[in-house]
Formats: sequence, structure tokens, C-alpha cells
Amino acid sequence: MIGELQKQGYLVNKKHIQRIMRKLSLQVTSFTRKSREYSSYKGKVGRVAPNRLRRRFDIQIPHQKITTDTTEFKYYDVDSKGLMIIKKLYLNPFMDLYNSEIISYEVSPTPSAKSKIEALNTPIEITSDPSNFV
Repeated sequence: MIGELQKQGYLVNKKHIQRIMRKLSLQVTSFTRKSREYSSYKGKVGRVAPNRLRRRFDIQIPHQKITTDTTEFKYYDVDSKGLMIIKKLYLNPFMDLYNSEIISYEVSPTPSAKSKIEALNTPIEITSDPSNFV
């Protein structure tokens, strides 16, 4: 509407037009200000796993508690046209809380369950072998 008035040669102010439209109850809902800021928090979604560690991170037995996390790394790459593009990699390490040793890890371009399971195979093999508990 403002653009059309300016094309016809009128000098208009956006806020003045909005004030007139509001007074005449012609205000479009997409132009009104939101009542609150955006929040991506959606509450508890899905099932929450039980807290079995209960913040007991110091242990004396190897391979008793193994933790994992997924970390996202962003990096720049050059595509075939020579343009810089942002890419992502996801690191899935498995760490033994006994000595903070990384037992295994997997790097993948997507945060999928498949890459997490591939990284989990090594800790399962290590903890199933009794000779590793020396």
C-alpha cells in the first residue's frame, strides 16, 4: 500500500499509514507486533532417560561408566564454482569416565543414529573382553 502511494507521488510515512489503518480497523495481522519473543523451547518432547549416573563421575573401575555426546563442527569448503560454503560434521565420541579416555569415535556429515551405533560397536567389544579389565 505504501509503495503504491509513493508511485502516485505522495510522500508517506509507514508508521503514519499504520496508525490510520489501525484507527479504521484495517490493520493486517502480519504487520502487528508479536506479543512475545520467539522461543524454540517446546517443553519435554519424547521420553526422558533415567538419570543413572546421579553426578557420580569419579569411579575406580575401568569400563564401568562410558559416556557419549554428539558435537557439531562447522567448517568452510569451496564448491565447484569457487564459492565458500559452510558445511557441518558431527563427532560422536565414547569416553570412559575412569580415566577420561576416548574409547572410540565416529565422524559423520549427518547426526544419525547409524553413526552413533557404528561408534558404539568398539566399546561393546572392549567391555565384553575380560582381559581388558586389568
